[in-house]
Amino acid sequence: MAEPTVDLKRLGHLVALADECHFARAAERVHLSQPAFSRSIQSIERDVGLQLFDRAAGDVKPTPAGLFLIERARRLLFDARCLQRDALLYRDSALGDTAFGAGPFPAATIMPRVLSMLRRRYPGVGLRLETSNWQLLYERLLAEDIEFFVADVRDLPDNPAIEVSPLGRHAAHLYVRAGHPLAGQRCRFAQAWAFGLAATRLPLPMKTLVAKLAGLPPGAEPVLALECDDTALLRGLALDTDTVIAASAVGLRDDVAAGRLVQLTVPDLPAVYAEMGIVGLLNRTPSPIAQRAIACVREVAAEVNAPVAG
Repeated sequence: MAEPTVDLKRLGHLVALADECHFARAAERVHLSQPAFSRSIQSIERDVGLQLFDRAAGDVKPTPAGLFLIERARRLLFDARCLQRDALLYRDSALGDTAFGAGPFPAATIMPRVLSMLRRRYPGVGLRLETSNWQLLYERLLAEDIEFFVADVRDLPDNPAIEVSPLGRHAAHLYVRAGHPLAGQRCRFAQAWAFGLAATRLPLPMKTLVAKLAGLPPGAEPVLALECDDTALLRGLALDTDTVIAASAVGLRDDVAAGRLVQLTVPDLPAVYAEMGIVGLLNRTPSPIAQRAIACVREVAAEVNAPVAG
């Protein structure tokens, strides 16, 4: 048998069928008629001498051999896209555009300065920033919709396809409006909890701590008064109601300095922080402008961390 040849277009058909598990849907996805698509899959199977899909009634499922080849096909297609993009950018001597993400903490603390820095230094590029929780950003990254994201990385799954570069810790505290019953006095966490706690999505270790300090029954999961990934909305809630918010010290620095918000003194609450990191795909070279964006993120994070560490 002759050695199988690698055809990127046909590998794309293989991946499409693995994703859709249906010949008609996969054919539509790659803009082929179903007979032509079926012939392409049969040709791949004939070339490699393996059955790659089980064709039972209804959905189509990869065989073990199919799973083996599909994983490698994904990598080849990914590398081919990167190569094509980088070659075009190099040919045109262009920085290109980029899309990246930020979790709630970095969106409130470092991203305003990062974006301003990027616009001043590279006014001709196009930027797209997605702000969300790490779970949604993680999905965007794996789908190659963003090049990297910055977020609290403590709950990230152990995935060999991604790499994480630490950025340090961002301190967080509990805040209330000026004039709040707890403002200006020492209180226990349970007292603050009684007013309702609003925060971004809590990592698992923090949920356990909150449940314990709030005096909840063993095994009970704490239910926040509001869980929201937009820190600006949390800030507005604290200013307009007696809700207690957990937020970044840097993000609310101006409000505290102006006396609009007050940081609570809670002796039984240990130091709270977000473990920040830059998350990207392993073995993918970021686009030129993404590399510069990452450099700006590191620069601003280093400046922000210095006054709030510890």
